[in-house]
Amino acid sequence: MILVRHTRVAAAPGLCYGRTDVPLAATFADEAAAIRRQLPPCLGLVCASPAQRCRQLADTLGAVEIRVDPRLQELDFGAWENRLWSDLPRAEVDPWAADYVDLAPPGGETFRALAARVDAFRRDLRSPEAVIVTHGGVIRAWLSLAAHQPLSESFAREVPYGACLPVP
Repeated sequence: MILVRHTRVAAAPGLCYGRTDVPLAATFADEAAAIRRQLPPCLGLVCASPAQRCRQLADTLGAVEIRVDPRLQELDFGAWENRLWSDLPRAEVDPWAADYVDLAPPGGETFRALAARVDAFRRDLRSPEAVIVTHGGVIRAWLSLAAHQPLSESFAREVPYGACLPVP
């Protein structure tokens, strides 16, 4: 099984976008080709987040089957979605940043909730050779769960755009 983070996006620098459907960067075709070269030549199943940035990449991978699953969505930032981080009230952001695992942005979800839906997806997945096209937060939660590490350590791991990470 391989976890793939979507390619770079064309969002404004510093934009808070979890569930927001932001456009892909102009370099998408080159980045997608580089990802494809890292994957096995014949792909049976690709599972993807419903976000356009993931579905578009999944569509380019040439899989026999593509399944879109909402449990692979990025964190829901609620009222912070599609706003610049620098414009968000510090009185809301600072407490959340200190405990993002168990505190949610206003109207959003906690990282623990994201991890719970990722864990449910992992348990339901019956194809050990699937390629999963998703987001940085989902990948970090997945790897923490697989390694039985605390969710609070998830963001110590770098997950760059276009990363292809085998699941241990």
